[in-house]
Amino acid sequence: MGLLDAKVVVVTGAGRGIGRGEALECAAQGAAVVVAEFDADAGEAVAKEIEVAGGRAVAVSGDVADSAVADSLVRAAVEEFGGLDAVVNNAGILRDKTVAKMSDDDWDAVVRVHLRGHFLPTRAAMQYWRENKRGGHLVHTASTSGLLGNFGQGNYGAAKAGIAAFSTIVAQEGARAGITSNAIAPTALTRMTLDLMPQEARDQRDEALARGEFDFFAPENIAPLVAFLCSDASSHISGKVFGV
Repeated sequence: MGLLDAKVVVVTGAGRGIGRGEALECAAQGAAVVVAEFDADAGEAVAKEIEVAGGRAVAVSGDVADSAVADSLVRAAVEEFGGLDAVVNNAGILRDKTVAKMSDDDWDAVVRVHLRGHFLPTRAAMQYWRENKRGGHLVHTASTSGLLGNFGQGNYGAAKAGIAAFSTIVAQEGARAGITSNAIAPTALTRMTLDLMPQEARDQRDEALARGEFDFFAPENIAPLVAFLCSDASSHISGKVFGV
């Protein structure tokens, strides 16, 4: 028995890194997964990986900050698997620069993908749940860069702080309908964040991995908490931000 047996979960940005780990874990816990990914090939690869392991998945490509794409994620969940139980908003990008050197596009692109890319799938899911008089679970991806600040990440940190606030407000608005909304502030090394780690620390990590030691920074470590927050076992938890 898995935490998510017979459930259907959408995961955005699920082609790589944290999102891939979340999609695989949700599938391992019994969920059918809609793998939402801008890079169609990466999304298809994760969906195939889930299917090869005996799970159910469908890949949907496109920009989740586009309302038509966001709406199509819910439609895919319903048409392919019969419903929707949870959405994990994970998609994001980095364009790090100090504020004095940041271009309009550096700001707009990051804020769009993170904030609009959280808002649109959330709205689509909440509309579906309300129309069908059923509850659901939302997991959003904030960051310590937003909660504590980080040099050179004015765009990213502002967007991530906004996501934490957004999650709390959605929790308030969804409470009477049985909709939970929580956020995570994860620490992990992915293709997007690896270059932020000093070379000395990267070398030490590589040496530790060669010795077979536990990889604290592996993105897969984030997934178990997310799967729990997608499950009915977490129905009493909403409006929280978890460091993980």
